[in-house]
Amino acid sequence: MTIGLLHPGEMGSAVGAALRAAGHEVLWASAGRSPETAERAERAGLTDAGTIRELAARSEVILSICPPHAALEVARSLAAFDGIVVDANAVSPATAREIGSVAGGTFVDGGIIGPPPSSPGSTRLYLAGAEAKRVAALFAGTALEARVLSHEPGEASALKMAYAAWTKGTTALLLAIRELAVAEGVEAALLAEWRLSLPELLERSPAAARSAAGKGWRWVAEMEEIASTFASAGLPSGFHESAAEVFRARPKAEVA
Repeated sequence: MTIGLLHPGEMGSAVGAALRAAGHEVLWASAGRSPETAERAERAGLTDAGTIRELAARSEVILSICPPHAALEVARSLAAFDGIVVDANAVSPATAREIGSVAGGTFVDGGIIGPPPSSPGSTRLYLAGAEAKRVAALFAGTALEARVLSHEPGEASALKMAYAAWTKGTTALLLAIRELAVAEGVEAALLAEWRLSLPELLERSPAAARSAAGKGWRWVAEMEEIASTFASAGLPSGFHESAAEVFRARPKAEVA
């Protein structure tokens, strides 16, 4: 099958490589993309279709894997597409359903949990929608395990939001706690107490800082999507709104 991929970032290029390993042709569109993106696409064995229009004309399935703030824009660029559109971005169920309403073709909601897939068992793609089983079959035997949740778009995004609410939400909390300790002059004492009573935080805290340094800019919109998901369920949204502020406040040099 010919599959379009928008756009091959760190996660997207790894997903594209998994599809290539399964024997599919994977297209990407170089127009307006950076040299770094082109290099990732080449390493993953993707074929350059030039433009999104050409990619859509040649593809049977299109996967959108991009920063969440760009998900709707990508979907609107596919309004004339008549195949299967898989949105695998970190967005709220409401945003996922809006994406399904503006993208052309048949919509499948997706949510990726885990790192860029490199070995079996590391990463899962959850899917929800009428063609979810067909999309899951594309990844059979690859490093990315595809799991079908239901026929209802929004459920895969809801699972992603619930999962990331903990993993990235607590990352923001740890960053804020360390900054508070520094501001109050008790960081050394806090680390000493963690060593005695919560030794796992001694490892997790610097790991949180490293993760935020590389990817924090992407997580601002993701925290906002999580906050929206909580609010839609009638639950307090303030924590993840604050988490977005924590990531937004990281120095530019750390999130570039």
